[in-house]
Parts: sequence; C-alpha cells; structure tokens
Amino acid sequence: MTAATRLGRDVIVPTLVLAELYRGRGRSAVMDALLSRETGVLLRDTDRALARLVGGLLDAARVGSEHIVDAHVVAVAVERGGGALLTGDPVDLERLAAPYRGIVVVSVA
Repeated sequence: MTAATRLGRDVIVPTLVLAELYRGRGRSAVMDALLSRETGVLLRDTDRALARLVGGLLDAARVGSEHIVDAHVVAVAVERGGGALLTGDPVDLERLAAPYRGIVVVSVA
C-alpha cells in the first residue's frame, strides 16, 4: 500500500479474490477490517468484459478453471495496461501473465 500510494498507483482487488480469502468468521473479520481501514483499495467485480478476458487467459495458458482466481488477477492488470502483481505463489500468475510484458509478478513469500 505504501509503495502504491507513493507512486500514485491504484490497488485493485478482483472481488473473486475476496471470495477466496473469506474463510470463516475470524479470517473474514480480518479481511473486512483491512478493507475498511485501507483507502485506495478498489474492488473490481466480474462483468461480461472481464469474464471474456479471463476465459481468454485460461485458454491461452492452456489451464483449467482451477486457475480462475489467478486469471482474474492477471485480467485486471491487463485491463489497466500492466502493473505489479503481489503473490505468495508466483508460478501460476507468471504462466498466465507471460504474454504481457507490462505485468510483473512479485513474490512476497
């Protein structure tokens, strides 16, 4: 968040990522507290245009729907013309983002 603010960049979270992270009362409360406290976090719902892009990414990478959340993350970056994707598991994101030179996958593990 600090780097994004300093660089004047948006932090965009696909709402499907939230669905993956909301796991039980305690964990959900932590997510809600973080999102309510942080300014500058934009949520991106899945509409038809994003769904089409996600499907294209899955097809191009020749992977199945088990990668749908990662594909949403990459698709949002593609929509924005690039960006840095922060993840604890970079392998799948790197595969999906490989055709896009403006997308950098950063491991935070």
